Amino acid sequence: MAIDTVFLDELRQRTSLTSLFGRRNKLVRSGRNWKACCPFHGEKTPSLYIYDDHYHCFGCGAHGDAISYVMQSEGSGFREAVERLASEAGMEVPADDPRQVEKARVRQTLYDVMDEVQAIYRRRLYQPEGRGGLDYLQKRGLTEETLERFGLGWSGDGRSLLKALEGKNITAETLVQVGLMRMDEAGRPRGELFFNRVTFPIRDRKGRIISFGGRVLGDGQPKYLNGPETDIFSKRRTLFNIDQARQAIHKGAKAVVVEGYMDVIALVQAGFGGAVAPLGTALGDEQLELLWRMTDTPIICFDGDGAGQRAALRSCEVALPLLKVGRNLRFCRLEGGDDPDSLIRREGMQGMEDRLSSARPMEEELFSLLTAQERDPTPERRAALRKKLYELSQMIPDRLLAGEYLSTLNGMFFARYRRPKTGRGGYGQGGAGMAAPVIPVSGKRTVAEGSGERLNILTAILLQYPEILPGIDRDYNALSLPEPLSSIRTAILSWADDCTEALTAESCQAWMEEHGLAGAVRQVCSSPMPRQIRIEEGEDRLQAAMKLWWHFYALENLRALQENVEEEIRRTVEILFRSSSESDEATKRSLLAAMQTRQNVLFALRRGESPELEEKGP
Repeated sequence: MAIDTVFLDELRQRTSLTSLFGRRNKLVRSGRNWKACCPFHGEKTPSLYIYDDHYHCFGCGAHGDAISYVMQSEGSGFREAVERLASEAGMEVPADDPRQVEKARVRQTLYDVMDEVQAIYRRRLYQPEGRGGLDYLQKRGLTEETLERFGLGWSGDGRSLLKALEGKNITAETLVQVGLMRMDEAGRPRGELFFNRVTFPIRDRKGRIISFGGRVLGDGQPKYLNGPETDIFSKRRTLFNIDQARQAIHKGAKAVVVEGYMDVIALVQAGFGGAVAPLGTALGDEQLELLWRMTDTPIICFDGDGAGQRAALRSCEVALPLLKVGRNLRFCRLEGGDDPDSLIRREGMQGMEDRLSSARPMEEELFSLLTAQERDPTPERRAALRKKLYELSQMIPDRLLAGEYLSTLNGMFFARYRRPKTGRGGYGQGGAGMAAPVIPVSGKRTVAEGSGERLNILTAILLQYPEILPGIDRDYNALSLPEPLSSIRTAILSWADDCTEALTAESCQAWMEEHGLAGAVRQVCSSPMPRQIRIEEGEDRLQAAMKLWWHFYALENLRALQENVEEEIRRTVEILFRSSSESDEATKRSLLAAMQTRQNVLFALRRGESPELEEKGP
């Protein structure tokens, strides 16, 4: 019996061809796609290419989708292959039902109806009744080639579609089924959906017309109107221009998500063939999955107005639970009231290319959107913001990736909102320039994650001697830390940021207990190496603690320490020459001490010396 084609389409969409082939074949990256030695004929050089929804061998001509692969590689029948893939995808194959055959036939009829309507809309655009629509499109700068490529048309006055379809055996009820006519309260057809509108055919991944969108001329409302959900159209499962965009993306084009039809068309005409747009709704999870099947890092390019910013934030929130290693989003922020269409008309292709090339990672866009109105937040607002950043990072299922996002977001938070501390006792305090800015985590600054025990020691030293924090906070924040060290770091930096008194171990411990981290702190401080930390009684204990911290930091990344010393020398010299008041004397002394400590540690490590740890028995 026939299996519902809607079910089969969803099964193909959920099944990763690369994962399927990769179980038995060695895959080699080829641009945005993969290739492998064809399993259907003997060869030593890969000639079978795997795309997001099909494969093709240029050697023997083998071609197909996930179902075809299972059938060809295992000798399975069609239904057996479907059942196996459905089981892996967590789907249940619909029971045999003679009605499915009829549904498939009806669905094909609906596609045929859409083709007939499209032909009418296209003709009307070039007839006297469509003159206004054609003038509008041409004034927007669309060429004849673009009009043909997208199949733009004119709906007419909304009273003559049935008449134009005479002889095609298409009834009003059928037009209701495809969403082109409305129903009255009694369930009778009562008029066409589109009238006096430019029409935009909406196609599925296979290029079949499944609905239409329409734009009214003048000030009528709504400006854009989309067809309703039908048996062949689901807004959340497709994107405008998905059929043409996927082909362009396979050839190397950027995948760019914009807000509207005209933005897509303007981008494609300018040479950005991978442009797509959601269909009158916010970008959803199924649409993001479609994008990630085509590319690892699509670019979101919404308008620069308030609505565009809200749409970008919503896209971030939808994407976070779907993130995993190898998936990301980038965001292209347009200025003011710009949209891609207006930008291209003003600055051309290069202007748009410049914006897309400078698109930033999702974590940066997310932080920017959340803090856009937070110029000088109160402690309560800062606490609420940190809580929001934590909650958003925890939406990521991969715990390691979630920890990295939290670390990055916290880094940006402290870089922006951490304030210089004045009038507070303790080591390294006393001047307006003392609180060193926290550097956000980035690919160039992140210190490679090292041994767990060394990272435990770095954290344990700060818990025992938090007074040294102002001299090392930037570099501490740049470390890649696992849990619970990452959470402890966030708490330490938060405590130091809000503390108005001296930084003491007792105050820090109280903060940790108040925020439910006492157990994590005990776990870190009781591990073997932190328990062996030794600082002699006769020493300047804080200076010794800082020296010990830098020793273990350098064991993680000697190059980072060397760069840090060079940077600190430049920074210190600049501040020393700039500062002149007596109130800056403590700051000068602290900066010089911190700089000298780094240099001493660097010289000691070059001589082969190691940090001293007290030998303790079991």
